[in-house]
Amino acid sequence: MTYTLEQLAADCHDALAADPGPAGREAARKHLERALQDPDFVAAHLGPDNTTPRQALYKDPDLGFCIMAHVYEAAKGGEPHDHAGTWAIYGQAMGTTEMTEWRKLRAPEGGKPGVVEPTKTYELKPGMAVVYNEDMLHSPNRDSPTRLIRIEGRNLDEVTRDKYVPAGEKAAE
Repeated sequence: MTYTLEQLAADCHDALAADPGPAGREAARKHLERALQDPDFVAAHLGPDNTTPRQALYKDPDLGFCIMAHVYEAAKGGEPHDHAGTWAIYGQAMGTTEMTEWRKLRAPEGGKPGVVEPTKTYELKPGMAVVYNEDMLHSPNRDSPTRLIRIEGRNLDEVTRDKYVPAGEKAAE
C-alpha cells in the first residue's frame, strides 16, 4: 500500500504536535524514511517529470513546517550553513549526498563570515534521512544527479542565513 504525501504530512504533524523538539523531529524523520522507501511515493513526487530544483509539496497550517521536493540534475555543492534558528530533515530518495557536519570556531560578525571546521563526513543514500536541529552546521555535496525530500521547520525561503567558511580558506582569515 502506497504511503501518500497526505499520510506523511499527517504523521509528521502528529509527531511534531506531540513533541516539537528533537524527539518529535526524530519521529518525523522515521516517517520520512518510510516515504522514501516507498517507490510509488518517490515516483509521484520525484519522478522523471519533476525537474524543479525546489518545490513546496506541503505547508502545515498549524505548525508551519514544510515538506519540500528537491531535484538536482547535475553535481551541486553547498557551503557550510545552518537553518537560521529552525531545523530541517534531509531525506535522500535518489543518488548520494555527501554530508559534512561542522563545528563553529568563530561566529559571523561585522559582515565577515563565521569560521568552521569539519567534524564528521558521511553519505546519505536512498531511503536515509537525517535531522539537523537548530544551529547544527552542515554542508551537502552531490557528485551526480540527486533527488530528495526535505522537511523544514519553516520555509527556508523566508529566512536569512549566516555565512560560514572553513578555517584556513582565504575568506576566513
